[in-house]
Amino acid sequence: MEEELVTGVGDVGIEKMEENKADDIGHQVDDLVTKVEKLEQRVNEIEQFYLTSSKMQSSTSQKSSFVKDKDKGKHIPGFKKHQQETARREAAAAKRMQDIMRQFGSVLRQITQHKWAWPFMQPVDVEGLGLRDYYEVIDRPMDFSTIKNQMEAKDGTEYKHVRDICSDVRLVFQNAMKYNDDKSDVHAMAKTLLEKFEEKWLQFLPRVTEEEKRREEEEAEAQLSMQRTQEAAHAKMARDLSNELYETDMQLEELREIVVQKCRKMSNEDKRNIGIALTQLCPEDLSKALDIVARHNPSFQSTAAEIDLDINAQSETTLWRLKYFAKDALHQQANNDATCEVSNKADSPVNPIQTIVSKRKTQICNALAKTAKKRNQKS
Repeated sequence: MEEELVTGVGDVGIEKMEENKADDIGHQVDDLVTKVEKLEQRVNEIEQFYLTSSKMQSSTSQKSSFVKDKDKGKHIPGFKKHQQETARREAAAAKRMQDIMRQFGSVLRQITQHKWAWPFMQPVDVEGLGLRDYYEVIDRPMDFSTIKNQMEAKDGTEYKHVRDICSDVRLVFQNAMKYNDDKSDVHAMAKTLLEKFEEKWLQFLPRVTEEEKRREEEEAEAQLSMQRTQEAAHAKMARDLSNELYETDMQLEELREIVVQKCRKMSNEDKRNIGIALTQLCPEDLSKALDIVARHNPSFQSTAAEIDLDINAQSETTLWRLKYFAKDALHQQANNDATCEVSNKADSPVNPIQTIVSKRKTQICNALAKTAKKRNQKS
């Protein structure tokens, strides 16, 4: 009685240990699944980066592409420093533009101090002059007092570029010429002053174009610098990711071996069924099955002209993998039978590739049969 009790307790203990081992393997699998999901996200991120980089290089609008991807690079090392440098560069460029606009003020004074400039110094008194159709003809009224106020503004509405001031000066005279008849004094005065302004602007323009060219070069250099920073960071991410993928693969391999050790040994019947299942696979799945064999058997040539596959010579790990792979593949083939039947109708034209694949499949089936025949002769 005591011996039976001890034996019973021992069996329970062994059972409990086996359950704990199974739970431990289950937890390891869960951890690996979570890890793989994170690795997939990082792989997608790296792929997306290089895809975007390729598009940017082939696109003529690199600036707009770069601006769109600014937020995506916030986690890239060095991005904060790049932002600070960008802010400093833009502040310096804005200061230089302010200086140019102050210099442009001298051109503006020459125009406004002309004896014919007085009609354009203040907004048009539409009501006082009874110009009822003025706003129907003129979409955007403009005058020199409005320009002056916007040049001196400090509330964010000020001009950011000297070309904006130039456009508004032209608008002053263009409005007058548009609303007033060609023969009127105001039209003639506006036309004369516009011609004088264009002469002054052409003299001033080289300063503007020089600054614009400088700003473009600085922005291009900054974009290239940021691109290099991102490439270096993603290259490091790719290296780290490769190492992690290798470690994960090793962990999976260890788990597979543990699981196989826990499984029962393959019987001759199991091996025979695997051989039969392999002959029923489609050419694509058959190639994958041979790759599984080659993975654990370096001497096996899965792409050789003639294949001699001995099921009995395969390891337990390979056999279990082949079994479940063939099971899943045949299940998938069963679901696609209708499609396969339509594509394999007798009256369909002969596909040379399909003929080669069928020949390949026949060779592999013959190899399996040949191996089985040898085994029977030995018996």
